[in-house]
Amino acid sequence: MKLVSCLLCALLVSACSSQKPLTAEMRLNSLKAVNLEETISRKDELMMTWSLTAFDSKNRLVGVASSAWGVEKVKKGATLSFDNQATVQLAIPKGGKVVASLLLIEVDDYTEAQQFIKRIRDINGWIQVPVGFFEIGADLLTPLKYVTTALAAAGMGIQLTDRLDKDDILGQSSVELRDTSQDPKKKESVVHVPARFSGRHLRDSFEYEVEYDIQLKRMKIKPAPGR
Repeated sequence: MKLVSCLLCALLVSACSSQKPLTAEMRLNSLKAVNLEETISRKDELMMTWSLTAFDSKNRLVGVASSAWGVEKVKKGATLSFDNQATVQLAIPKGGKVVASLLLIEVDDYTEAQQFIKRIRDINGWIQVPVGFFEIGADLLTPLKYVTTALAAAGMGIQLTDRLDKDDILGQSSVELRDTSQDPKKKESVVHVPARFSGRHLRDSFEYEVEYDIQLKRMKIKPAPGR
């Protein structure tokens, strides 16, 4: 009986240790140009950058994943889909959270923006951040701060904030995700996020609609190589 009990305990421990973590996968769906900021050229040159940032139970940054799209000239009324756009993935730490954030930016310097986007795409996969290695404040409340923090943790410095004197942020969006399920076998779920960005710049007004999904599923992912 003792041997049987030991074997059962060993199997239970093994099952718990092999439990796959809940992972957030962020996927861009569509962009619709309802109204443009540039009324003279009748085209806006746009880019988007988005990120997942993971925080442990003590609100310490432990992982990041980022991607970007653009630069594209968009006309009024155009709807773009992103079926071929790669997703970003990040595991939700036990007792912690993952924040999904997105920025829509109008670009002034096409060449510089293209180089910036390429650098983001060259970072393959999610990046583990050693606890205490990257100190941040506890007031990361805006999508801009989350995205720039993710890029800085990926070794890209503060290039995005340096660009903001020339480029206009047309919209920001963030969603916070936690592993609240007590059932490790819980089926996958999808959080659909519709974001509407509108405003005025000088005499021009703009309105954009962006939709993205965050799929929650239990799976193991590997960090980017060489980090």
